Amino acid sequence: MAAARLLPVLFLAVLFLASGYRLPVADAADRSAMTVATAARVAGDKTRTRFVADLSAPVGYTVYVLANPYRVMIDLPQVSFSLREGAGDSTRGLVTQYRFGPVDDAHSRIVLDTDGPVLIDKAFLLKPKDGQPARIVVDIVRTTKQAFDARLAADAASATASAAPAVETPPGSGGAAPRVRKLVVIDPGHGGIDPGAIGLSNTREKDVVLAFGLKLKKVLEATGAIDVVMTRSDDTFLTLRDRVRIAREKEADLFIAIHADTVRGGDARGATIYTLSEKASDAEAEALAHKENRADIIAGVDLEAENQEVTDILIDLAQRESKTHSLVFARKAVAEMAPVTVFTGKPMRSAGFMVLKAADVPSVLIELGFLSSRQDESQLTSPEWQQKVAAAMGRAVETYFATQMAAKTP
Repeated sequence: MAAARLLPVLFLAVLFLASGYRLPVADAADRSAMTVATAARVAGDKTRTRFVADLSAPVGYTVYVLANPYRVMIDLPQVSFSLREGAGDSTRGLVTQYRFGPVDDAHSRIVLDTDGPVLIDKAFLLKPKDGQPARIVVDIVRTTKQAFDARLAADAASATASAAPAVETPPGSGGAAPRVRKLVVIDPGHGGIDPGAIGLSNTREKDVVLAFGLKLKKVLEATGAIDVVMTRSDDTFLTLRDRVRIAREKEADLFIAIHADTVRGGDARGATIYTLSEKASDAEAEALAHKENRADIIAGVDLEAENQEVTDILIDLAQRESKTHSLVFARKAVAEMAPVTVFTGKPMRSAGFMVLKAADVPSVLIELGFLSSRQDESQLTSPEWQQKVAAAMGRAVETYFATQMAAKTP
């Protein structure tokens, strides 16, 4: 289904869930192949509250908070809900009610409505043991509106401040000098209040992609011909618009976004490299782009208020040259990385990721693997694997720039 037709459906699904409408769960034939949520409960008081969901099998998940109204979102792969009638209507502590259901044909969600601003204190997965089911546990704590807003603002401000400075102009030049060295912007996804995906062993996406990004930075700088700007170099939150802005303001020669998502089913594994397209290459790519683009909601950013700027970016991206260069780099990255890591069945895909919409900057988003896969999660947390893949990606960057220079040489 084309992106233009699918996005309104996804948007309506989110609105229905937010308003309390419960979408129908899958029929009995589909349930047999799904993980099943068999029970849920809430415990605690008005200071600290715990939500627990029992599952027939462990799954990856993402937890984040929203305001207006205040609520906690738990995003899951496709799950069948077999909870008692009226579950979620009578709760306690900070949670006034909860609801659940599918978002699309590959993702489900649990929404915890809260009686005011809260922060996530802990979120973890308990594996099945001694006859007990797998469980997702989320602990939330009360906070004030001022502290809630201040926390979000501080994360956004520190993320902007932590971005590396622009390449310095040589003293006495009297202004901007032509840049001799290539500049790569590395963008580790998520950060701060947004942990990203959470693996089966509670590995947080924001941690592994930052660790990998810092290794890639060292690899590229070691060439002596490439400068690197990190959109974030520590655990801070940065909006998608700010990530795009950094790439544009630095006039980057290449933008590399790094992620590690979760999908339903423990068998899916491997890396994928995405380039920008307003029409997704497939439904899975479209769903992932929609999920990542939604991350700005965590900081309370209303993207509709920036409609003109986003529109301008889309117009700029009509230029064929940037998209062509992005595809060229993606092919080189696949060629260099394939000998050292596993790729999915479709190593190159395209979708409308907002973070790739930096005008005139060749951009790719690299999903290093799936945290919902035990094999991938083990690799993603391995410093040796990270270094090996970073070195391969570094070779791809060097080859890409060498090809560019050769093409421009008379």
